[in-house]
Amino acid sequence: MNPESQSSSAPPVSGTLKILGLILVLAAAAALGVLIFRGIQQRLGAEALLQTEARADSSPVVSVLHPKRGAPTSELILPGSAEAFTETPVYARANGYLTHWYFDIGARVAPGQLLAEIETPEVDQQLAQARAELNTARASLDLSRSTAERWQFLLKTDSVSRQETDEKLGDLRARQAILEAAAANVKRLEETKSFQKVLAPFAGVITARNTDTGALINAGGSGAGKELFHVAAIAKLRVYVAVPQSSSASARAGGSADVTLAEQPGRIYYGRLARTANSIEPASRTLRVEVDVDNPDSSLLPGSYVQVHLKLPGRSNAVTVPVSATLFRSEGLSVAAVRDGRVVLLPVSVGRDYGNELEITSGLSPEEQLIVNPPDSLVSGQAVRTAPAPEQGGDAAGQSRDRKGAVPAKQTGAEARR
Repeated sequence: MNPESQSSSAPPVSGTLKILGLILVLAAAAALGVLIFRGIQQRLGAEALLQTEARADSSPVVSVLHPKRGAPTSELILPGSAEAFTETPVYARANGYLTHWYFDIGARVAPGQLLAEIETPEVDQQLAQARAELNTARASLDLSRSTAERWQFLLKTDSVSRQETDEKLGDLRARQAILEAAAANVKRLEETKSFQKVLAPFAGVITARNTDTGALINAGGSGAGKELFHVAAIAKLRVYVAVPQSSSASARAGGSADVTLAEQPGRIYYGRLARTANSIEPASRTLRVEVDVDNPDSSLLPGSYVQVHLKLPGRSNAVTVPVSATLFRSEGLSVAAVRDGRVVLLPVSVGRDYGNELEITSGLSPEEQLIVNPPDSLVSGQAVRTAPAPEQGGDAAGQSRDRKGAVPAKQTGAEARR
C-alpha cells in the first residue's frame, strides 16, 4: 500500500479541532452570559430590597388602639345651695304688747308649741262689747218672738189685721239676723283673742327672733306688721343646682345625687333628684334642678354652699377615646385613623369630657384603629407602621418606647449593613 492512499482515507484533524474549539467557545460564552444575567438579576433584587427597606424606614411607627364601645356613667359635679325643706316667718294676728317669749334662735320646736304671748287689751274690750251686744240682740229677739206669736193668735179671731201681723213676723226675722251677726262678731273676737298665743306652725328650728318683751305688736304680715320669729324645717333639705343645657336631658327625676361639703371631707349626704324646672334659663342656659337630701342629724345647715354629684348615664351609641388620640386644628376636632397602612383624618363630635377621655357621639366607629399622640404634621394619606398601644397589651417585655409611646421597629437588613 502506498502512502498516498493512506492519507486520502483519514479525516482531516484540523477541521475537527476547529469545531471542538467553536463548541467550547460557545459553551463558555453561554456560561458567562448566564453568570452575567444572574449577577444583574441579583443586583436588581438587592436594589429593590434596599428601596423597599428605605421606604419602610421612612414610614413612622405609631401606636394604635380601638375606641371603647359605649360611654361610662359619668359624674357631673356642680355647685349648689342648700335650703330648708319648709320655712316660714311667724307674724302676730292680734295687736298688743309682747308679754313673754319662750324660744330663742337655734331652739327646736314641735308643731303647735307656744312661742310667745301677747297682751291684747283692745281686743278684750271689743270682745266684752260684742258679748253685751249679743245679749241685747238675744233679748230683742225674745221680745219680738213673743209679740209675733201673740199677733198670730189674734189674727185667728180677726182681732188684728193681717198687715200688722206680717210686720211683727218681719221684725222677728230681722231680730234673728241681728242676733246671728252679733254671735259671729263675738266668735271673731274670741278667735282674735286666741291669737294672743303665738304657736309654731310645724316642727323645726327657730332661725330668727325679731321681738322682745314689751314690744308693741301689730297684726298682719305686711305694712306695720313685723315678723316675730322665723322657723325652718331642716330634717330634710332642698338643694338647688343649675345643670348645663348640654346635660339637662340626663337630669331626670328619681336619679341619685350625692352632696358633699368642703368643710366635711369624707362625709356624703345621699339625695334624690326630686324635680326640675322643665325650662332652660335664657341668661345662663341652665336647668334648675331640686335635689332632696335627708338631714336627720341636722349637720347640713340651710344656706350652705355644697357640691352636688349627679350620676348621668352614658349614651349607648357613643364611643370613648383618650384625649391623647385627638387633633385640634382649624377645621375642628378630629382623630387620626389607620386604614391599609395609610392615615385618614376623621372629623368627630364630642359629647362629654371625662377628663382623660372624651365621649364621641358621631364620626367614629369602634372598629377604627386610632393613632395615639398623633403628631401635628400628620396628613391624610401618609404611610405609617402600626404597633399596639401600651394599654392594649401588645408590647413585648423589655421593649423600649419613644416619648409618644410607640414601639421602635426591629432593625432591618439595610440598617444592619449600615
